[in-house]
Amino acid sequence: MQKHIILITGRSGVGKTTVITKVAEALKAKGYKVGGMTTKEKREHGNRVGFQIYDLETQRQGWLSHINQQNGPRIGKYRVNINDLEHVGANAIQNAVKTADVTIVDEIGPMELFSQTFRQAILQAMDSDKPLVATIHHKATDSLVRKIKTRQDAELFEVTIENRNTLHNLIIAKITKFNKIREKK
Repeated sequence: MQKHIILITGRSGVGKTTVITKVAEALKAKGYKVGGMTTKEKREHGNRVGFQIYDLETQRQGWLSHINQQNGPRIGKYRVNINDLEHVGANAIQNAVKTADVTIVDEIGPMELFSQTFRQAILQAMDSDKPLVATIHHKATDSLVRKIKTRQDAELFEVTIENRNTLHNLIIAKITKFNKIREKK
């Protein structure tokens, strides 16, 4: 079976987002239409205050979580902004499944998994015949995470200090090969 779900995991801060960002940028440079969502931490005065969500296609952004968020599920010192997660993040994934060549998701983690709409978007991306490249929280034990990791059409890569500057090249090669096989059908 040709693997079209590529999962990137690793410890916090090791470079998962950097790897997936390099993958997205290189695929765009090769002419692929890349959609989906990424997250970036936001800092004020050197302190992390939250995480923002970005739609890769429309450049819309919203807050995934923030220390001053008044409501929503709590993870540590942050509260998850379900509204932005669904209207920016999940929407970006659903649109990518429909219109992009490759769907990018950064990240499938504890904050994102609070949203049923996000979970449904991930299921749609997994069941699509298009490549899905996603970072996955290394400690996540949710049933959806287990389902993704055990699919026969999924491949898991761990980002380490040793491979974080080159792993994107391997992933790009796999996606390019998959799309060539898919185009021949």
